[in-house]
Amino acid sequence: MKNSYAVPPRAQRGFSLVEIIVVVVLIGGIVAFAGSRILGGSDRANVRLAQSQITTLASKIDQFEMDVGRLPQTLDELATAPSNASGWLGPYARPEEFRDPWNTPFEYRVPGENRPYDLISYGADRRPGGESVNADIRND
Repeated sequence: MKNSYAVPPRAQRGFSLVEIIVVVVLIGGIVAFAGSRILGGSDRANVRLAQSQITTLASKIDQFEMDVGRLPQTLDELATAPSNASGWLGPYARPEEFRDPWNTPFEYRVPGENRPYDLISYGADRRPGGESVNADIRND
């Protein structure tokens, strides 16, 4: 009499080494593809965040100018009242707002090129120039 609980020998066969390697390679490819899409999205999000930060910081600089009657000489004057600034109603910004999403300080220049001031993030590569996520982001 046969044991009804016994599994036939053919059903007990496991995966071959080649099958396991193929599956691991496929999973690795899927993870690499998904990772590149996720990381690429992070870079694009940081560019949009830097653009938003520059717009916000520029409006705070403009508010300082309206209150004090001049542009701040440094971004620090937005956080701490300068000794020679009557009409200062700040703080206009917190010091942590002076860094871009890549944790690099914004470049602030008075006077700017073709405008009263320049406010610049140098992008992901943290150097002037560049393309795509490495491009400079400026106030308009």
